[in-house]
This record gives sequence, C-alpha cells and structure tokens, in this order.
Amino acid sequence: CKILRCNSEYVAATLNLRGSNRNAAYCNALRSYSHCTRKTARTCRGDLAYHSAVHGIEDLMIQNNCSKEGPTSPPRPRPPAPDHQGFESLDICNYEKSFLYKHGQPPSYQHCAAFGDPHIRTFHDDFHTCRVEGSWPLLDNDYLFVQATSSPVAKGSNATVTSKLTIIFKNMKECIDQKVYQAEIDSLPAAFEDGSVNGGERPGGSSLAIRERSPGRHVEIRAEYIGTTIAVRQAGRQLSFSIRAAEEVARAFTEEQDLQLCVGGCPRSQRISRSECCRGRVAAETARALCKEMLPVEDVYFQSCVFDVVTSGDANFTMAAHGALEDARVFLPNAEKLHIFQ
Repeated sequence: CKILRCNSEYVAATLNLRGSNRNAAYCNALRSYSHCTRKTARTCRGDLAYHSAVHGIEDLMIQNNCSKEGPTSPPRPRPPAPDHQGFESLDICNYEKSFLYKHGQPPSYQHCAAFGDPHIRTFHDDFHTCRVEGSWPLLDNDYLFVQATSSPVAKGSNATVTSKLTIIFKNMKECIDQKVYQAEIDSLPAAFEDGSVNGGERPGGSSLAIRERSPGRHVEIRAEYIGTTIAVRQAGRQLSFSIRAAEEVARAFTEEQDLQLCVGGCPRSQRISRSECCRGRVAAETARALCKEMLPVEDVYFQSCVFDVVTSGDANFTMAAHGALEDARVFLPNAEKLHIFQ
C-alpha cells in the first residue's frame, strides 16, 4: 500500500502555495492526490490511512470547488530523507495525530457500553435491556471484533449477565500483530492471551497497550492506532464493557456485519421492559434506596441498577451501573448526553 507516498507528495505539492493562482494549483494538487490513491486502491483495502485520505480528498475538493477533471501537479523531486517533514515522519500509528494532520481538526468519537443484565448503550445513544443468552457480537468491523457471552443471573431467572468477553484487535500491518483479550468472571487478566501487554514487535507496537486500573476489577486497553479506548470491569458476578471509538473506526463495516449490539442495540425480540422488573428477590423500594446511594440522578443507569438488584438479589449490581456511568463520563464526547431519560 503506497498511501504514505501519496500523502507526502500531496504535502510537498501544497507546502508553499501562494499568490493569485493558489486555488488552481491547490486543485491540481488534490487531483494528483486523488489519482495517486486510485492507483494504490487495490493494495490498500482495509488500510485506515488510505480510507481516511480518500474521504478527506472528496471533502477538500468540494470545499475548494475543484472539478474532478483537469490538470494535475507536475511530479516534484522528493526532498532528501533527513530533511523530510512530510507525512511519513508522522507517527501513523497515532490515529488522533494523523487525523488532525490530514483534516485540520480532531476526529469525532462515539461511545458504547454493555453492563449488568445486560443493558446496552449504543453508539447512537439508544438504551436497551436485553434478554440475550449465549454469545452475541457487540462489535464486528474492519479493526475490532468484540463478543459477549451471557448466562442466567440465577437459576430459573429470565435475566442474564455477561460472563465472558472476547476482544480481537485485528492485525494492522505497520502497527500491531493480531491480539486477543479474554476476560471471564474472576479472571480479568492484565495481558493479552499470548501473555504480552502491547501490540507486538512492529514499529507501532506500543500503540496498543493494556494496563490494570484496579487488580481483578478494572482493566483498560488503549488502541492509539485506531483512536480507541476500552474498559473492562467486573462488579459482583458480572462483566461490563465500555468503549470510546473514533467514529470512522466504528463505521468501518460491511452489510454482512450487520449484527452488532453497539450499532443496532439488541434485536427487538430480545428486549425487556425495565418497568416489568419489579417482581424479584429484593423489594423494589430497597433496591431503589441502594441504587440512589451510588446514582443520585434517576436516569437509565439508575433504572438499570434497580432492575438488576431486584431480579438478582445482588447489591453488587449497584457497582456495575456506577462503573458504566463513570466510563460514560470519561468516554462520551458530549457531556450533555451523559444522562438518558426514558
């Protein structure tokens, strides 16, 4: 994939544009850039830098009223390597920096979470309580695969909890080897399955890193190369998952990858009404009092907490909802969307 060469040629062509014909020269440079990306399209499938460049060119051509047909920039001699300040000198395994460099603004982010019964907060801020049992994909895109396995919260109960999480960080040529993280109840390792704590031996290996925030309770995985941070927690006898992902990464999937709870929520047939909760092992008023201590705002996190404590009889579920709310506070790009009321 020759996208880095296209990037640096474009940077070189636009570095010193001045004068009255600046706009025409800029359009020529954009057409050359576009031509260069088309030539390397076949070998760049699935490359984040490539797809980002293609969308960026389209936007810039519209903003500058450039026609798709017309003259292109003459090829420039490439500057000698030591003085080269183009795109290749930038760390391409730092998504935020390279996005800022190409688009002149930071990327947009989205947040998703699964916790408790499980309750799903989707990337679009929809909120569902699900009956799902067995294994379901939370995410399935070009860069990440996340699967949650649910089992009944108690014998004979309709309610389920996440008992296992599998997260696959897909191989990204310049940055990381494929890495798999697996967590189960009472086993929240601070390492990937192969025992490593980063993305491997490649030049950008450090752009994927795992660290323990609280032993056996809270692990954080940072994937800088795709602008993504994941939190995995255990509270009581359940696991929870939260993610902050670059919008471009969250949307990088095909029609075949259509079942993703983070994208579409749980299927209609698997949704439970939280208002039906209040027959269970703990009286609703007791549950409300327990949840109110941790969650003073009566939003969906509070409602979810009451539902979980009533159906499970386990006061530890207050920690699940509280942890999910704390993650949302950190991960949500827009603080005004923290509390959802239904």
